[in-house]
Amino acid sequence: MDKKKPKKVFVKGAIPPEKIATSIANHQSKTNIGAHSIFLGQIRADEIDGKKVSAIDYSAYEEMAENVFHEIREAAFSKFDMTCCHIYHSLGQVKIGEICLFVFTSSAHRKIAIEACNYLVEEIKAKVPIFGKEIFEDETHQWKVNK
Repeated sequence: MDKKKPKKVFVKGAIPPEKIATSIANHQSKTNIGAHSIFLGQIRADEIDGKKVSAIDYSAYEEMAENVFHEIREAAFSKFDMTCCHIYHSLGQVKIGEICLFVFTSSAHRKIAIEACNYLVEEIKAKVPIFGKEIFEDETHQWKVNK
């Protein structure tokens, strides 16, 4: 089996809605695809100890994280009969209401696209070394804990 080159996952700042729309539009010519599944992670205005989150500042050891993303992506391709799989994650500050994670899977059938997308999101949350600093409205911060 050929060793695939890892795809670039990280985006500086929020993932713009235009990037999502363009990704969808770029797949219209792939007529063997019958279904897409999309997960969009958005920054919530959580309230913690009486303080409201205004943004999350994401950081990572990029090369290490990119390798983990690659391993997860390849595992998904061997587990599910997908046609396409795209993953983008923010680095740097992302404000409440903005998108920080975009996972887009395509397959001939909906069940596979949906299951693959869910698998990818759960694996990313569990395994990728990305750190989020929750920035509060008063400009104090704390490190995010994934639940």
